[in-house]
Amino acid sequence: MTAYKTAQSPFKSDSTSSGMCGFTLMNNQVGVVVAEVMGTKPGVRVTPLPSMIRIDAVRRMDVLYDEISEALGEEPGYFDAAEFEENMSTHYGRMIHEDDRTIMFANPEDAAEYLGFDLTAAPRR
Repeated sequence: MTAYKTAQSPFKSDSTSSGMCGFTLMNNQVGVVVAEVMGTKPGVRVTPLPSMIRIDAVRRMDVLYDEISEALGEEPGYFDAAEFEENMSTHYGRMIHEDDRTIMFANPEDAAEYLGFDLTAAPRR
């Protein structure tokens, strides 16, 4: 009798933190420029796909709006949170919008520390 062994599924769940954060952009004129700028940053990986561009980073990633505006050939202030949101289709990690940048954090604790938010649960009254 032959004994068969079942292959381990590549789709098994894993609840450990990946230590990664990122977003997906539309593969259009603006998305391509954002990807080019983000691809120059350490710890950032850009993956072009047919209809979208995936941007992934280790621990933290800052999207500096004026850096993107300049790369687009526009005046400072052209690229902002609204323009970013318009070109982004999804994200993972904790996102913080500021006036001059969007910051992505892989770990919620890092985002909370950045904001000065205390994650300790308060006792019930």
